Amino acid sequence: MNYNIRGENLEVTPALKSYVEKKVSKLERYFDTTPVADVHVKLQVHNTGNNIEVTIPMPNLLLRAEEEHNDMYAAIDLVVEKLERQIRKHKTKVNRKFRQNDGVKHMFKEEDIEALNEEIANGGLSNGNGLAEEEEEDVEDNQIVRTKRFNLKPMDAEEAILQMDMLGHGFFVFSNSVNGDTNVVYRRKDGRYGLIEPE
Repeated sequence: MNYNIRGENLEVTPALKSYVEKKVSKLERYFDTTPVADVHVKLQVHNTGNNIEVTIPMPNLLLRAEEEHNDMYAAIDLVVEKLERQIRKHKTKVNRKFRQNDGVKHMFKEEDIEALNEEIANGGLSNGNGLAEEEEEDVEDNQIVRTKRFNLKPMDAEEAILQMDMLGHGFFVFSNSVNGDTNVVYRRKDGRYGLIEPE
């Protein structure tokens, strides 16, 4: 894994950088082989505390979590726990759904599924399949305050729901692998799912 660690209102010391890399590298134990991925870590200090945001885009999976705590080292521990829960939840769901040889489940090591089912997922907000850029600034009401760009990965609605649930988001934008249209799956207030398609 290649680490891109940056700080806002904070100097990323060698000790802090080493701690982040040591903790995040623990995620490698869930995979058959060490994933080739860029790990984007943003450390922030603001009035309400310390914030850490970790994004790990991979070909078949996007891991993203955010955590806030008074202590930066505690925030790092918490965000890694959140990422571990995302991986375990996703692996459990994927093992139920996918049986083909090139499925996502073959990225992961075999584990006791019962133990995985006990995990409670706590995902961060997702922007979609691969965060490319994010901008935010203070502006007046009724104006766009955040822009996110990402590549739409072809998939079916069931896989999109898996990704959305794993990331803890309320909706997920994807490219329909059957017809190539841009679709959106979303979680309804009754707990079920909806699909938005163009006419």
